[in-house]
Amino acid sequence: MKAAVFKGAGQPLAIEQRPDPAPARGEVLIRVARAGICGSDLHLTSGHGLQLPIDSIIGHEFAGEVVALGAGVEGIRLGDRLAPMPYVGCGHCPACFAGRPHHCPQARFDVIHGFSEYSRVGARDCVLLPPGLSDEEGALIEPLAVGLEGVRKSALPVGARVLVTGAGPIGIATAFWAERLGASHVAVVAASTRRAPIARAVGANAFIAKSEVADVVAAVRDALGGPPDVVFEAVGLPGAIAEAINHVKPLGTVVSLGFCTVPDTFVPVTALTKEVRLLFSMCYDKQDFQYTADVIADGDHRPRAMITNTISLDELPAKFESLRGASPDCKVMVAPWGE
Repeated sequence: MKAAVFKGAGQPLAIEQRPDPAPARGEVLIRVARAGICGSDLHLTSGHGLQLPIDSIIGHEFAGEVVALGAGVEGIRLGDRLAPMPYVGCGHCPACFAGRPHHCPQARFDVIHGFSEYSRVGARDCVLLPPGLSDEEGALIEPLAVGLEGVRKSALPVGARVLVTGAGPIGIATAFWAERLGASHVAVVAASTRRAPIARAVGANAFIAKSEVADVVAAVRDALGGPPDVVFEAVGLPGAIAEAINHVKPLGTVVSLGFCTVPDTFVPVTALTKEVRLLFSMCYDKQDFQYTADVIADGDHRPRAMITNTISLDELPAKFESLRGASPDCKVMVAPWGE
């Protein structure tokens, strides 16, 4: 099969021929239809902080068609379309029973290969795509589920004023769920206005570009009608948590979703005096995947606005590197078969 392989920080991904994988027991093999480029893919290949091993085949946001079944697989048939969670758990521990294979002591991440023509996936750790959901939308389930889990963890009050810092795919996904699940006002703050139309398309009421206002805190309060009850940090850079704490109201909630891989600091007394509830949310559980699939299939296709480009596997190395800087793209999809 053809695959995009990480060769080291500072080097573009290499397109190579690799042996077609075979599903192990409890796994299925899927023909990858679409795979999204995630910000964590960029972070983990940047040379800074936590890094992936050389020769990794990456890509964990994808959907495809089942073409082979491993031993012991039940409930999945050849030809089914799936969206996999990017972890393969043991299937027998409390984390796996709870639908959270990323907390399984034996969890494997290395078998999931979205930037390739085929990938093994855990038969227990995926959801069937309903008929009303496209391959592109199937590949959006993973980042959308990240946002959904963050909103669920916040215990978002109905009618809450919500601020999302960062307008990448996770920030946009979080704005979508916050609006859908009961926020009265949702504002997104970002460095520029590049993704303002996308944020508004998925449900944000206001978009604030830092480059265009003198006082960001005041601009947020004007947009929301007061300080935010909940702030979702989706920037993933040093200083982002401190910024979120500065924005949130007293007794408010901050949920950190940003994938920051280097040390960060904030002044605890700022959060202390406000009595802020600070949470961290990395992943999701299987019910988040299923609910996301059901919501889109039932007709809420607004998240499609996140998809700004679709490229072939051969185009991936150059596009991947271009996303390390400022880019007009939000979610770039890879079509490994060029379809």
